[in-house]
Amino acid sequence: MPGAVIVGTQWGDEGKGRFTDYLAKDASLCVRYQGGHNAGHTIIVDGEVFKLQLVPSGVLYPHVVPVIGNGVVVDPAVLISELDMLSAKGVEVSRLRLSGNAHLIMPYHQEIDRVTERYLGKNKLGTTKRGIGPTYADKALRVGLRVQDLLDPKIFREKLDLVLREKNGLLSKVYNRLPMDANEIAKTYLDMVPRLEPHIDDTVHLVHESLDAGEWVLFEGAQATYLDLDHGTYPFVTSSNPIAGGVCTGAGVGPLAIQRVVGVVKAYTTRVGSGPFPSELLEGDPIGDDLVERGRECGTNTGRRRRPGWLDLVMLKHA
Repeated sequence: MPGAVIVGTQWGDEGKGRFTDYLAKDASLCVRYQGGHNAGHTIIVDGEVFKLQLVPSGVLYPHVVPVIGNGVVVDPAVLISELDMLSAKGVEVSRLRLSGNAHLIMPYHQEIDRVTERYLGKNKLGTTKRGIGPTYADKALRVGLRVQDLLDPKIFREKLDLVLREKNGLLSKVYNRLPMDANEIAKTYLDMVPRLEPHIDDTVHLVHESLDAGEWVLFEGAQATYLDLDHGTYPFVTSSNPIAGGVCTGAGVGPLAIQRVVGVVKAYTTRVGSGPFPSELLEGDPIGDDLVERGRECGTNTGRRRRPGWLDLVMLKHA
C-alpha cells in the first residue's frame, strides 16, 4: 500500500506545490487532507501558470484522480470558480472527487472570522479571514454543515436554520453586525448543487481501493508543521493538522498506509501573518528586503508580504 505525504517543515510557502506536481505524475490519486482555500500553490506547466487553492495539483495530469478529503473545509463557490478556471485552460476536471464528509464554509463563518480579527486588534492572529477557523470550530462543536447535506434540501435547511439562530445572535448582540438571511444563504448554496453533485463521493473508500490495489497515492497538505494546531506556534497557527499524521484523520487511512514522508524546506525562512519568528529579518533590513524582492515573497492567495528570515536549523530538526 504505497502512500506518500508532502509536508512543509517551516511556516508554509516552502514550495510544496512544485514537489507535489513533480511527484503527482507517478500517482494514481492526489489527495488533499486538510485546510481550505487559505493556502495556495502555484504550478507552471508548459509555460501556463495555475494558481490552485482547493483542487489538488494532480488534476493537471490526465491519469491522476484529484481528491478533496473529509478533513478539508470547502467554500463551494471558490471550488466551482477554480474548476471553471481549470476548464477554461483545457484541464479535464470531471475526475475530481469531493468527500461528502467535508465541512462547508458558510457566510457566517467568514463574517465571524473578519469581526473577530478586528475585535482582537493588536493581538489579532493574522488569519486570511476566509472562515477557515470558525468552520473547524463548528466541526468540533458538531453544528457544522457538510457537503453531503447539500444533497437533501430539507436537511440542509433544517441544519442551517438551527445554527443560524445562534450565529445571528452572536453577530448582532456581540459584534453589532446585521443578522444574515437564511433564505438567501440556502438559495445560494442549493443553487450550486448541480455543479457539485457529480463530484461528491465516498473518498475514504476510494483511497482504500487504490491503496489495496498497490497504487501510488500522494497526500498533499497545506500550510506546514509550525502552523499545525497542536504542534505549531500556538495560537498563531491554522485550525487543522498539516503534519503527516493529519493524513490519518483527514483522508481516513491508517498510519501504515504512509510509507514515505517528504518534508519540504526553503533555503531561508518566511512567515505570513502574526506570530513568533526567532530568525526574522525585520522590514527595512537590506538582506530581508532583498529576499522578499528576489524571492517574490507575497502570498499566492492574499498577496500579503511574507516576513523573511534566516534558515533556522534548530526549528527544522524539531520539525
